Amino acid sequence: MNTNEWLKIESLDQDGRGVARRNEKVIFVQGALPGETVSVTTLRSKPSYEVARTEHVFKASPLRVKPQCPHYGVCGGCSMQHIDAAGQVAFKQRVLEDALHHIGGVKAAQILTPIHGPYWGYRHRARLTVKLVNKKGGILVGFHEKKSGYVADMKQCEVLPRHVSDLLVPTRRLIETLSRPNRIPQIEVAVGDTQTAFVLRHMEPLTEQDQQLLKDFGHLHGVTWWLQPAGPDSVHLLEKPMAHDASNERASINELAYALPAYNLRMPFKPTDFTQVNPHINQVLIARALSLLAPQPTDRILDLFCGLGNFSLPLARHAAFVMGVEGSLSLTRQAQHNAQVQGIHHTEFVVGNLFEGLPLAVTEALTFDRWLIDPPRDGALAVAEALVTMPLNQRPKRIVYVSCNPATLARDAAILVLQANYQLDAAGVINMFPHTAHVESMAVFNLIE
Repeated sequence: MNTNEWLKIESLDQDGRGVARRNEKVIFVQGALPGETVSVTTLRSKPSYEVARTEHVFKASPLRVKPQCPHYGVCGGCSMQHIDAAGQVAFKQRVLEDALHHIGGVKAAQILTPIHGPYWGYRHRARLTVKLVNKKGGILVGFHEKKSGYVADMKQCEVLPRHVSDLLVPTRRLIETLSRPNRIPQIEVAVGDTQTAFVLRHMEPLTEQDQQLLKDFGHLHGVTWWLQPAGPDSVHLLEKPMAHDASNERASINELAYALPAYNLRMPFKPTDFTQVNPHINQVLIARALSLLAPQPTDRILDLFCGLGNFSLPLARHAAFVMGVEGSLSLTRQAQHNAQVQGIHHTEFVVGNLFEGLPLAVTEALTFDRWLIDPPRDGALAVAEALVTMPLNQRPKRIVYVSCNPATLARDAAILVLQANYQLDAAGVINMFPHTAHVESMAVFNLIE
């Protein structure tokens, strides 16, 4: 490895690494910021580029701050703790605008005010790797090390809720007491408003003593254990929750759920269901989406990639009818259940593979006035292409697109703008994952009639 080379950092790449040049060769420098002069150690060298690590900063950027987490730089969970909050948001806004311009060839008429919120303790979902490493004293529980298959030796995590962070070490000690600790590869964490669920993936059957140890730990620390002996469909509660009290309230304290108080909604979910990682931002995200979509009391709304109804049910408070489409049968059933138990009857949820196009239930339905699209990282290419072939008078007059990947948003925006007769009226970033290079965004498209 080449060490002690000095470099001047020119910009940041889409992973939050500093970009420098030696003659014509690009060097990506971990932990460096634009305008800084740093010494580096080369980690990997290819003919056209190199990857390096910052060793010493000789001229620091005004955006540089001291990372709050003692494991930062080793743990791969965060990559931008050395950048102040405003700098992180500005970086993500530039990534979005660059993607729209260079990939999609489009530009938003308006840049929306960024959505951002708590920067610490925000991560209510996490998948923690479990590994027996005798050289490091036994069981490790945490995220992987940066660009590595090794598990970071974590004793705390600043982006997890404090009570979950405080359980990292006790959980390590617990796993060590089980009969086959080397056959437990991961623990999935899901935090609701009143409950914290740990899903234990185990490759061998648990003994009765193992199960009792888990129960005792759960009772002591307020954790509900779920077990996963095989695939996702095998997930089940270790202990049945207490029955609802005599008042027959809609949700007991043992129910994993999150509230949307602005819409008088409570959203139960299973710990392996998809929910937004950051519940604080999710509240603002829903409000922004509804404001931009502007549903009217007579509107029929289509919610694509609807999940368990995170947008569908709030939309149903303002529209005549909402149809949600989701590829997962279990999520679709949960969405329908969530609607029914809360007395929302003007909704319908259908299963459909939106990566292949619009399902028959959508194409046979009456015209939908407005669409909300919230796809995974692969985007909504088939949906955008379906709009191109749809008669103009059947296309929605407004689309709000919530994205977790600027590249696929830009690709789909190009189809909507250049082929489907829409204009991109507004776009902006959502800092759902502070201290990471992950960019979420929202865009608004209006039909040109």
